[in-house]
Amino acid sequence: MEEEQQQEAAAEPAPSSDSPGDGPKDIAPNISDADALKILLEMKMKKRQKKPSLPSTVTELATEEGSKVYVVGTAHFSDSSKRDVVKTIQEVQPDVVVVELCQYRVSMLKMDERTLLKEAKEINLEKLQQAIKQNGLMSGLMQMLLLKVSAHITEQLGMAPGGEFREAFKEASRVPFCKFHLGDRPIPVTFKRAIAALSFWQKVKLAWGLCFLSDPISKDDVEKCKQKDLLEQMMAEMIGEFPDLHRTIVSERDIYLTYMLKQAAKRTELPRASEAEPRRCVPSVVVGVVGMGHVPGIEKNWNTDLNIQEIMSVPPPSTASKILKLVIKATVFGLVGYGCYRMGQRTIQFILSMPVAQNYLQKLADVKPQH
Repeated sequence: MEEEQQQEAAAEPAPSSDSPGDGPKDIAPNISDADALKILLEMKMKKRQKKPSLPSTVTELATEEGSKVYVVGTAHFSDSSKRDVVKTIQEVQPDVVVVELCQYRVSMLKMDERTLLKEAKEINLEKLQQAIKQNGLMSGLMQMLLLKVSAHITEQLGMAPGGEFREAFKEASRVPFCKFHLGDRPIPVTFKRAIAALSFWQKVKLAWGLCFLSDPISKDDVEKCKQKDLLEQMMAEMIGEFPDLHRTIVSERDIYLTYMLKQAAKRTELPRASEAEPRRCVPSVVVGVVGMGHVPGIEKNWNTDLNIQEIMSVPPPSTASKILKLVIKATVFGLVGYGCYRMGQRTIQFILSMPVAQNYLQKLADVKPQH
């Protein structure tokens, strides 16, 4: 369970050029690779603050090896959270940035705000089919219902989710030798485990609550929720009576996020200009960007030996789930079949009502049988 489990996005390390004399344009074109690496590393260390001035939403953690982890608690629909993320990365000049995303949601990092806003508002049959194909019937339906919650907030605020992750991605690319990791559990695993934790009637009740979500939300409501992420707070209110669902959607992901942050905080190897240079490892500096609702869980689990094997397993579907799946399929096929039957009847009636068809039938009726 080592580095191969690190979900890493393509954030290429690039030197920062915020001020004159600090960018690569001031490095002589004929400088050697070793000297260039040394200069970039010195630039990074110079910009890294020993006593960084951090927003109040940042929680500082440390490992036994001396690595430092700065966890930025965010609201997923908040301009203030974006600024918190940018300021933290600029202050600490991290070696790794970890965000609360998985490989199934990484596309939001490279999409512009307008496209994301449009995508969030358009929940259609094609997206439903794709979700069911990717996650299975019940998990796919659950995903679409949760997307409806997100789309409701998006429509109310006119703001696409995940802005803090996009800012983290852009800012990480400006820090020399900074890696970018995806730290959340794959969403299909979360949905399948969540569905498996519910009884049949609990699934119906939850789906009903999600379908009829319509409470208005203001930007002030979002900023008030800086102590607890808005989306997760709304979900917590709806799933409060389902402890097992809260465990799979929140508590288990707290464990997974903590594990990934600790993996990212292992000692890092300094860049080398050639293989001949000796390897040097130093404590890492990591910035984690997660929903504020996950911060208490990460703090709670930080000094615990974690094993994520159990929370990565997907339980087999229950008998009730299998029966429900068959009932839904039978209902869908029945409705399609009935629709085709009704359309066929109407088509025949329409053709027979046409004057040309009636004249032709009349001619056939007038033809006397020949003896």
